[in-house]
Amino acid sequence: MRKLIIGTLLCLSISVFAQSGNSMASILQKIKSQSKIDTQDKVVYDLMDEFYQKNLQADSDEMTPEFTHRIQKAVSDPNTKNIHLLYLLLMYQQHISRAVAEGKSPNPEFQIETMNLLESETKEVYGKLPAIIYIFKTEALDSGSKKEEAKITVANGLKEYPDSIPLKVYSYLNTKDEGLRQDLIKNHPNHWMVQQFGIK
Repeated sequence: MRKLIIGTLLCLSISVFAQSGNSMASILQKIKSQSKIDTQDKVVYDLMDEFYQKNLQADSDEMTPEFTHRIQKAVSDPNTKNIHLLYLLLMYQQHISRAVAEGKSPNPEFQIETMNLLESETKEVYGKLPAIIYIFKTEALDSGSKKEEAKITVANGLKEYPDSIPLKVYSYLNTKDEGLRQDLIKNHPNHWMVQQFGIK
């Protein structure tokens, strides 16, 4: 039953948001009411961190069937704590994937609201943010033409994760800092973002 509810929420939340002006905050409240909050349980935090390591920090996408299975297992397990955080991340990711598949631009309002909620909810539960939230929030703000806020998010993310390649890339794109460029081309020339943005 929980799978059906989750699937329905994941599939309908974006269209509900887009069509009725319903906010992600109200959708979050519905999801959160069914989530068990536990600040000591790191399962969801670790999944977000592993998603970052395998999908964003690695030179190429290293998402494995085993990792995908662990996410599905967490989503379908009624005992998974802090699951509302994973739902927000998956809704965000699904929205981006769907937009790309349909050749459309993502909805920046949806992106920004979802990432702001994920940021505040994750801080509330864990007291800190995994790197993936800084990266996705930067992309959401950039998509919504909030360039200065995006730059601040990158700078804050680099304070917490100075070795984050995606954050270094975004910082370089913002600043054109020669030291960052040298670091990226010398130490990370094969990273997918370095190649995607043609940093040489």
